[in-house]
Amino acid sequence: MTGATVACRAAGRTHVGYVRSRNEDSFYVGDWLYAVADGLGGHVAGDLASATAMEAFSSYDRSVSPANLADAAGQAVEAAGLAVRRAVRNAPEVAGMGTTLVGLLHSGCNAVLVNLGDSRAYLLRRSGLRRELTRMTEDHVYGNLVSGAHLVPMLPERITRFIDGRTEGRSADLTPIDLQVDDRILLCSDGLSSYVPHESIGEALCSPAPTEIVADDLVTLALDHGGHDNVTVVVVDVVANGSSEGA
Repeated sequence: MTGATVACRAAGRTHVGYVRSRNEDSFYVGDWLYAVADGLGGHVAGDLASATAMEAFSSYDRSVSPANLADAAGQAVEAAGLAVRRAVRNAPEVAGMGTTLVGLLHSGCNAVLVNLGDSRAYLLRRSGLRRELTRMTEDHVYGNLVSGAHLVPMLPERITRFIDGRTEGRSADLTPIDLQVDDRILLCSDGLSSYVPHESIGEALCSPAPTEIVADDLVTLALDHGGHDNVTVVVVDVVANGSSEGA
């Protein structure tokens, strides 16, 4: 049903975890736009960075034509960067703050994924009688820039691209997706993906439960694996337009 008119239903959840004293993640669930941002640990005001970027990014939650999706997504990222830059200009003591961002903007069956940093997007899609989970984003970390990085011991997992109000080297990956009825998309901070195995994430997403319950289950999984970091998830179901049932 790739060509069918589709709608999206989504739910988001966040938890501070068991180790951190504050939650530096933010998420947004709208009509056309869904996103997760993770303020960078070790930087000042990570919570302010993620919230500021998300407020600006989410202002692009609007209906756009499929031909304009990539432009709109790129403009949303630029707006997020500008908002962070203004926040730093108004409060120099937070200079150096930054945040990751992963988001989905859709128009019917067409969508664009936005990615900066190491927050991730996954796609659960039916293939024959099975549903397969595919990671749709690449982590922007130092190790992915080094040829043969797996052979280098103790290579730092430093994030190389993120939103910090600068323009140089801060462009986002924009990935087009053709949505299909019964797709389930996960956007998440690394509080989930760094601690919960890919297979366990896939098992949770395969649940027939609605997005709210699946989002709760994914957060619980992260907590059961130690809750070492803030964890945030947004689960998006793609359904036939007018359907009363989730994916």
